[in-house]
Amino acid sequence: MRRLKKTIKFLVMPIAVISLLVLISDTAFAETDAMSGPGKIEFSGEYPQDIVDPEKPGEIVDPGETPQLKGDLRIDFVPKLDFYQNKISDKDETYYGNAQNFFGATKPRGNFVQVTDLRQKPTGWTLQLRQEMQFTNKDTEHSEINGAMLSLDKSWVSSTRDASGAPQLSKEIINIDNVGASYNLAQANAGQGAGTWTISFGASEENQDNQKNTLEPRLDHTGQAVLDPVFDNKPVYLNKAVSLSIPGTTIVDPVPYTTVLTWILAELP
Repeated sequence: MRRLKKTIKFLVMPIAVISLLVLISDTAFAETDAMSGPGKIEFSGEYPQDIVDPEKPGEIVDPGETPQLKGDLRIDFVPKLDFYQNKISDKDETYYGNAQNFFGATKPRGNFVQVTDLRQKPTGWTLQLRQEMQFTNKDTEHSEINGAMLSLDKSWVSSTRDASGAPQLSKEIINIDNVGASYNLAQANAGQGAGTWTISFGASEENQDNQKNTLEPRLDHTGQAVLDPVFDNKPVYLNKAVSLSIPGTTIVDPVPYTTVLTWILAELP
């Protein structure tokens, strides 16, 4: 059987809603005569591809535009990792990514991926991540951040489904120390991973899953809260579960550096 793979790359139809109501009476009636006739129902469009709050998975949230895969097995959301603007340093440094922000009243959350499996007979799936190249800027003298390493820590899963069907996490921390290699993030065996699941890295103090809070307000050099112009000037939080470490011996220039992250969803046979 051919293995299906779907990928999303990042630079770091009408829905018919039908309600059925059944009324049950305590009164017993004697059946005197009966006839049978056909019944029919038809659905159009596709299942909604909503993004859910990873800490309150029964609630729909708006994290802004995101690429999405289509089909019964798909990736609904992947994070845009942003490590903010930092001062040049000649020491070993660790920089933390911005936490996930949202439009509306939802507070910041850990960075997360959302996977949905609506197949009639789920055979399982794997979620992987690959960094295609080192952080680079081709328009500057020191065009590559040599030795920079992206890390994803404090991973956990969430869904409205029963926890017995949860995908298995590969390990708590993923250190991407080999650019171009694919790293396993989660795997659902046959019969697992059905429905919608979020795989989060880090959590807020609001979480009710006994996850450690990894978020804190991001402050500028004057100690003032950094505001996010994309999300209605809501405060920006940093997430200590998503980090980028850079050796002090690496020379960088005062310019933005970017990489490409590929998220891979593979169907298990």
